[in-house]
Amino acid sequence: MRRRMAPHGRRQRGLSLVELLIGSALGLLLVACGITVLLIHLRDNRALIEHNRLMHDLRSASELIGRDLRRAGHWGDAGAGVWLRDSAAATVATNPYAAVEATAATVTLRYSLDSTENQQVDSHEQFGFRLRSGALEMRVGAASWQSMTDVNTMKVTALEFAPHEDTLDLGALCSAPCAAGDASCPPRQTLRSVIVTITAQSATDARTVRTARTAVRLRNDEITGRCPA
Repeated sequence: MRRRMAPHGRRQRGLSLVELLIGSALGLLLVACGITVLLIHLRDNRALIEHNRLMHDLRSASELIGRDLRRAGHWGDAGAGVWLRDSAAATVATNPYAAVEATAATVTLRYSLDSTENQQVDSHEQFGFRLRSGALEMRVGAASWQSMTDVNTMKVTALEFAPHEDTLDLGALCSAPCAAGDASCPPRQTLRSVIVTITAQSATDARTVRTARTAVRLRNDEITGRCPA
């Protein structure tokens, strides 16, 4: 008798062409999604870096401007602006460094650098800030301006100085009342401050625009008038 042989199992089939194409398409789709997520992450990271660099440059510029503004009006002989030098003097001396001139995009100021006060504003004691061609410029001397920001890093689109003054009556400090009609009496103290606003955009990404606003209190108050002799 012939031995009956067990039937052979079915042969395994490979992937069809359609299945390979579908698998490849899904793989490419996953790779594309991954690349898109990576590009979005890189774009956001670059925008964050641009933002931080722009804010750092703006803060640095604001701090430099604020530092000089706070020194405005420093006078090595400030006492002469309050007390008469001698009994024959009719009025107290005037601070030659007191003026702070601010326009929409420019401010000029003065402060004494003399080791011994010479009572006059020298060329190297004149300072200021302005906006020109997308860069902030700093005044160094009577007629010399130099750039303090780089247009290849950030472009400054707006610079604004908004001065504010408050006046305090110091008549209560006088030992005698003011005479009628004496316009120079009583003494008055002028409290000055300036709000500095700088707007700039990144030189490499015009969509990155930021604004820095700083309120600067001038430390050297201006004193006008006098107590009666």
